[in-house]
Amino acid sequence: MIALEKLKFDVNGLIPAIVQDAETRVVLMQGYMNAESVAKTLDSGKVCFFSRSRQRLWTKGEESGNFLHVKEILADCDNDSLLVKAIPAGPTCHTGSDTCWGEVNRESDFLHYLQQYLRKRKNDSPEVSYTARLIGKGINKVAQKVGEEAVELVIEAKDDNEELFLNEAADLMYHYIVLLIAKGYGLEDVERVLRGRHTGV
Repeated sequence: MIALEKLKFDVNGLIPAIVQDAETRVVLMQGYMNAESVAKTLDSGKVCFFSRSRQRLWTKGEESGNFLHVKEILADCDNDSLLVKAIPAGPTCHTGSDTCWGEVNRESDFLHYLQQYLRKRKNDSPEVSYTARLIGKGINKVAQKVGEEAVELVIEAKDDNEELFLNEAADLMYHYIVLLIAKGYGLEDVERVLRGRHTGV
């Protein structure tokens, strides 16, 4: 988290704060904070702005219930603007839109979103989560499932049933991501290797 004493507020005691969805990375809105609202945000875990029109502190969602739950706050290189990463409890804009720019708040990179979701599921109860149950059986079982799904995909690839082929491809991708998680790695690690090979491909 940020160091409040290092922030550079403008002549009106304000600093711009851009709010980004911590999971989808979509920019949700921009507001302004003063030292007091920054402190309240850090203390409450909910994004609090200083409303220039109302001239008072304003916690986003205090009327609608659509709070912005803070995950991380970063200051830029000059300490004169903030990036607030948060999880929205509902639409962010007062118009009812996901964002103040009318964009749909959707994960642009679904596989990385899925990986993040599965990492959370890893710690859930095995009774309610197949992912937790599978990882709990050990790396050999996870690797075995990847092998089984790969074979099933190869079999379907020889036929022309699009639905079956794509479903087997999805099964393989899911189990592949689970295997990476179980080994302590992620898609970003595989991407790094592929990027290193890219110039030679």
